Amino acid sequence: MSSHIQNHFNLPVALKKFPFDVFYPLRRWVNNIEVTNEKFAHFLCNLIPCNCPFERDVTIFKHTFHIPALCKLNPLYKEIVNLRLRALSYLEGDCGENIEKYIC
Repeated sequence: MSSHIQNHFNLPVALKKFPFDVFYPLRRWVNNIEVTNEKFAHFLCNLIPCNCPFERDVTIFKHTFHIPALCKLNPLYKEIVNLRLRALSYLEGDCGENIEKYIC
């Protein structure tokens, strides 16, 4: 009985029960975006932040609370980070630009 409860909350087993990924078309679309233009690469690097903008420390009445990075809850987080990396790689490799201003 304990193995049944343990498998019930195990994420890979749960994913095997529901193999349909609602976000698959969107993931595929983001992964198929090609960075072949310098202006588009700069746009992506400016649009996609290098770290999660929601992570911060909030002080209320002399007590500091840490809000963790919530970006990893985004189902497309890995794809968006990879898109930014492709844009940075294009700027540095193909265009020969210094990408230091985009690195945090």
